Amino acid sequence: MAVIVKYVVERNGEEKMTFTSKSEADAYDKMLDMADDMFALLSESELFEDEAKQEELSMFLAQKREEVLVALGAKKAKPAPKKKVAKPEAIEDIPQEDAA
Repeated sequence: MAVIVKYVVERNGEEKMTFTSKSEADAYDKMLDMADDMFALLSESELFEDEAKQEELSMFLAQKREEVLVALGAKKAKPAPKKKVAKPEAIEDIPQEDAA
């Protein structure tokens, strides 16, 4: 029999997500905290009358936290990883068709 440790993120008595790693569970819980804070901020606006849309937007912004911080100027964008450039093959390595 195997023993499996599971970390459950729960909000208001409702199970939201289960993880096998504490760090993943903590990160998800933190993201939900950010979404709650964003929801409260969006509630102050009259732009969204639909509470479901407010909730969707707050979750989206929390999930895109890094990009939001960059857009607000609170954080610098990470440089894109450099792509390796393939070396061109030598002409001798390319098979030639027989000229008949």
